[in-house]
Amino acid sequence: MPCTLLDLATARVMPWKNCGGETLELAIAPAGAGLEDFAWRISSARVSAAGPFSNFAGVDRSLALLSGAGLRLQRGNGRIEELHAGGAVAQFAGEEAITAALVDGAVGDLNLMTRRGAWRHRLVPLPLHGQQEVENDAEVMLLWCQAGAAVECRLAEGEMRSLESGQGLLLESLPGALALHARQPALLYLAWLWRETNGS
Repeated sequence: MPCTLLDLATARVMPWKNCGGETLELAIAPAGAGLEDFAWRISSARVSAAGPFSNFAGVDRSLALLSGAGLRLQRGNGRIEELHAGGAVAQFAGEEAITAALVDGAVGDLNLMTRRGAWRHRLVPLPLHGQQEVENDAEVMLLWCQAGAAVECRLAEGEMRSLESGQGLLLESLPGALALHARQPALLYLAWLWRETNGS
């Protein structure tokens, strides 16, 4: 479907690859793919204990925090990176050895993964109050309402959709300008996924 509503309340529950917890699988391509052969995957996990990230060789990852006090990542080179809800996005290779620690209690995250050489992606936060136009030049685009007021979205062909906190829209092969509107402050995460021309 070209426009799909994603919702944490109805997402498929899956075990982590390293069996250290559970994740909510929001979308995966191709349909029915597993953790070893997906082209791209969007998920949300609740992290309630410190521990290492799963290894996803050949995959590029972006991670944003949706809820909780914070998540501290120890990168493979020893550098410490701290994530906060609604803040900056961490980007890393799936094979990088990363250990996560909780700042103060459990957190919820948004995780986007693309198969390197076949797909690439970008994930960014977008504070929204009032109206803003966003361009979609990607084969796949995600709009995720992280917090705040409901967001109204007018697609390029004129269709109207509404997002509540904890919901997202997945747009496939729907290029063009999107008009976003929030009557009260809201925070979105936007992602664009492009197929690599030299990919399979």
